[in-house]
Amino acid sequence: MSDSDLMQLYSRRILALASDIPHLGKIEAPTGSAHKRSPQCGSSVTAHVAMRDGRIADFGQEVRACALGQASAGVLGQTALGRSRDEIARARDQLQAMLKQEGPVPDAPFEALEALLPAREFPNRHASILLAWEALLGAIDASPA
Repeated sequence: MSDSDLMQLYSRRILALASDIPHLGKIEAPTGSAHKRSPQCGSSVTAHVAMRDGRIADFGQEVRACALGQASAGVLGQTALGRSRDEIARARDQLQAMLKQEGPVPDAPFEALEALLPAREFPNRHASILLAWEALLGAIDASPA
């Protein structure tokens, strides 16, 4: 990987998202929690959620990941509240397709994931980018229906 590739990958926009992750930490009364870890890079995310009427009423995340994983968690933190499981799953699927060059940038309100477009060229980073989304889906699934 050349220096210019690294510069593009860790753009100011990615670093800004990574440095300002909303909803960090645990929440007071989660209805579900899930921990996900990437064996490839060691990144991990634990998500805590309180569901109400099929929507995310409260959300917290503990993120130990590279800047790309943190940036992805930052976008998730900005958009998770009020969303349904289906909306989060659709955004995760669109993000995965975007990274594999099989789809466009995810739909609004998740369009800030566009910052991660340079990561398409680095498939070894994709698992870390998807971790927060997988953890949140796991936490939702752990919540009573």
